[in-house]
This record gives sequence, structure tokens and C-alpha cells, in this order.
Amino acid sequence: MEEIKQILSRIKITNILSSLAIIIISFIIYKVIVYLLTRGGEKTQLNMFTSKKSKTYMKLLRSIIRYAFIIITALILLQVNGVNVSSLLAGVGIFSVVIGLAIQDALKDIIRGTSILSDNYFNVGDVVKYGEIEGKVVALGLKTTKIESLVDNNIISIANRNIEQIEVLSGIINVNIPMPYEVKVEEAEKVINEIVECVKCNNNVKNCWYKSVNELADSYINYLIQVQCVPQFKRQVRRDSLRTALLVLEDNNIAVPYTQIDIHNK
Repeated sequence: MEEIKQILSRIKITNILSSLAIIIISFIIYKVIVYLLTRGGEKTQLNMFTSKKSKTYMKLLRSIIRYAFIIITALILLQVNGVNVSSLLAGVGIFSVVIGLAIQDALKDIIRGTSILSDNYFNVGDVVKYGEIEGKVVALGLKTTKIESLVDNNIISIANRNIEQIEVLSGIINVNIPMPYEVKVEEAEKVINEIVECVKCNNNVKNCWYKSVNELADSYINYLIQVQCVPQFKRQVRRDSLRTALLVLEDNNIAVPYTQIDIHNK
């Protein structure tokens, strides 16, 4: 308490004005550096891959610079207001063990944040799955990764220490097209190939292939097609693909099979 009172007694109007000036100058320098880094990053974006990597590095670098400026500015403010920063830093060693235990989770997040880049776990713009949530990576910081849900566009923050639970999703969708047993395989495959060509024309679809018979169910045969698309539009592409399949089946007078129950009266 006495040390706090001594610190407060040393604070003067001139110190307050000096502190405000330091904060403003520090903020301006930070903004200028971030602006220059952003402009430099935009000039080096040559293709889609380098663009995603550049965005990821830029966001992480901005996070590092922000923390560095906060720490440096805080130390300068303490020095200006009469606090002996050198002795303060020397005294930190006494509490290093306690501090280490208190911030161990934060340190794990920071270490994992750098690992994401060095080991190329994922980049800004990738579509990932965390638990039951699928979303696009919109920000990568020192402590957290933020993803935007593909369902409701909510932003979810994930601690970087949990990156082992994150799956990077591909743009491949498996779609089963059911056909009744009454339709011969050769005829069914002609219709499937027609579905494939129609699916290729849908929005956000890069390619589509017919794979083969996928399942012999109780009342129908499943024919598998694979659709390659932009990962963040997977849900909509699946819906569009199913709709396209239904339209083609209707045009060919093929009813989608379903389970029926026959009731006989004696």
C-alpha cells in the first residue's frame, strides 16, 4: 500500500500530459506500422495459396505487434511517472513461478499459435470443423483462432491449445442417388451421368464424378457421385445437388424409392 501511495504522490499534471502524449504517439506509430504491413502484404499476394498464407501471417504479426506495443508503452508510462522499471523487472523473477502457473494456458495458446503457422495446420480462409461446428477461419491470433459458422454466421473463438480438435475440411461431397431395383444398372447409370452433367452447372461446383454402386439397400440401390466445390459452400452445394438429382429423376419418370408397408385384411 505504501508503494502505491508513493507512486500516486509522484503523479503530476505534467506526468499526465506526458503519459497522454506517449499513448497517442504509440497508437499512431502502431497504426502506421500496421498500414505499411498491410499494403506490403497486398503487393505480395500472387495466387490463392500465397494470399491465404499472407493473410494468416499478417493477422498473427499484427497480434504480436499489438502486444509488444502495449507492453513497451506500459513500461515507458511507468518510467515517466517515476517508477524504477529496472528494479521492477528485476523483482519479477521472485514471482516468476507463480506467474508461470497463472498464465500457463495463455503460454500454451501462444506457442500453439506459432505452431499453426510453422506446421501449416490451417490458414485464414480455410474451412474447418470444431466439434459439431463447421466454419471458415476468419482470424488467427496469438491466443485464439476465430471461425465463422457456415450455418448461422456466428463467430466462434477457439483457444489455440485446442487445435488438435480442429479438422480442415476438403471440398469433396459424397451424394448418394437412390434408384429402385426395377431400373436396370445400365439405364440407371445413364441417368446418373445425366445428373453429373447437370450438377456441374450448379453454382460453386468445380467438378462432379460418378463413382459406382455404393450400397444395396432393402428397397433401392444407392449410386454414389462425388461433388468438388468451394468448401465454405458445401452445405448449399449438397442441397443443390440433391435438388438437381430429383429433377433429373422426374424427367426420366423414375420415382425415388421409399419404404412401403402392405396391410392385408383376412
